Amino acid sequence: MAEAEATAGRLRLYSYWRSTCSHRARIALNLKGVDYEYKAVNLVKGEQSDPEFVKLNPMKFVPALVDGDSVIGDSYAIALYLEDKYPEPPLLPHDLQKKALNHQIAGIVASGIQPFHNRTVLRLIDQKVGAGESVLWTQQQTERGLTAIENLIQLKGRAGKYATGDEVQLADVFLAPQICGAIGVNQIDMSNYPTLARLHSEYMAHPAFVAALPGRQPDAPSSS
Repeated sequence: MAEAEATAGRLRLYSYWRSTCSHRARIALNLKGVDYEYKAVNLVKGEQSDPEFVKLNPMKFVPALVDGDSVIGDSYAIALYLEDKYPEPPLLPHDLQKKALNHQIAGIVASGIQPFHNRTVLRLIDQKVGAGESVLWTQQQTERGLTAIENLIQLKGRAGKYATGDEVQLADVFLAPQICGAIGVNQIDMSNYPTLARLHSEYMAHPAFVAALPGRQPDAPSSS
């Protein structure tokens, strides 16, 4: 399928500017210094259901990364794929406890926060419970997850400049988009999460994170 093939060895990322999952993949690619082609998939227009895209990711989710004959359709899998293919700079430490902490934080974001923001879920809540109820639901689930991560980082005492030390690692790749969304979309008061608020400031000063911001993507509306 010509559309799915990465051109001349260049990776292709199928992404939506506002998707936190796509945001993670963009950060990981930037941190690894990998040049890639950006392919926009407009979720609002339903382009994720286009038959050609479904061949790439049958779940109809973004992101999807195409690397030659390899197609990876999940942000967690993409991050680990990039870690294996481009080991420097590393996203995972050798220390087993710190590695587990990185996976745990990433898992909370990927399984305990972001899925509750899925457009299908939010539409169903508004339909079944009442118009606008999805806003409260999203805030509650976001706060629950951020509270868990704030407490986890403090309990483990592993935070340095970044979430699990003085180097950017996998936990940061997952945290940054979720915090960004919590502030910009969900209107979460980050004063309740002093560690995460400090981390957000660090992310906003890091070139790889700044370049991955939703408003800087080619498919972002000009007013974003």
